[in-house]
Amino acid sequence: RAYYAWLLVLEAGVMGVFCALDLVVFFLCFEVVLVPMYFLIGRWGHGNRAYAATKFFLYTMAGSALMLVGILAVAFLHADATGTSVTFDLVAIAEAQAIDTNAARWIFAAFALAFAVKVPIFPLHTWLPDAHTEAPTAGSIDLAGILLKLGTYGFLRFGLELFPEATVWFSPVMLTLATIGVVYGGIVAAMQRNLKRLVAYSSVAHMGFALMGLFALNVEGIQGSVLQMVNHGFTTGALFILLGFLYSRRHTYEISELNGIAKVAPVFAGVFTLVMLASIGVPGLN
Repeated sequence: RAYYAWLLVLEAGVMGVFCALDLVVFFLCFEVVLVPMYFLIGRWGHGNRAYAATKFFLYTMAGSALMLVGILAVAFLHADATGTSVTFDLVAIAEAQAIDTNAARWIFAAFALAFAVKVPIFPLHTWLPDAHTEAPTAGSIDLAGILLKLGTYGFLRFGLELFPEATVWFSPVMLTLATIGVVYGGIVAAMQRNLKRLVAYSSVAHMGFALMGLFALNVEGIQGSVLQMVNHGFTTGALFILLGFLYSRRHTYEISELNGIAKVAPVFAGVFTLVMLASIGVPGLN
């Protein structure tokens, strides 16, 4: 019962993030998702689960602390500039665009740090492989399929919309970090001996592409980024489901101990291959 209760709390928090048009409600929901994920990993995870859960919680909590400061600064600076009462309404603040350029850049940086940890962007990604590896199957699916998208959604909805000038100013830095993440994630994934860590590092590369599309700052890039977010959720979530099947039967993720599956489980191997090709990006599968 506790397991499913935490999953439902996680769902509520995620829906709140995607639906919120109030900055305070967005922040609260953005933080709420940390608690159920902490317990899902820490109580129902594998191996070194306490370490992975604590690392996940501390990283993401620390990243979000500055965002709260940024939200308060946005509200008060907007009120001062427009002569209106303090509001946290995203639409009203975005339409006014009344915040000074230098202040907007600093506030964008505060928001960006929180979103960068959640995506995660290199070099703030180190919590992700541990969290994925030790999380239960449902935790890994939710983490890859939904929680990572909170970061890219945050950049799209709150970064680009609230701070258009700051977004352009920071775009070279974000594109550089995204490119490093793509290359680094691919290389490190290729070196893994643990199948779950391999998929986790591939997520770093995939999310790098999503971030790259956003900060290309054109229609094609942003549409491609959103498509990549959806595709990554389906393909990586499917890979983690299949790995959950394997773990429940073999109790290991070590690649060296999983030889010969195609002979005894050909349908499973076929489905795995199809999902893997979709994750690679073979045309038609995504």
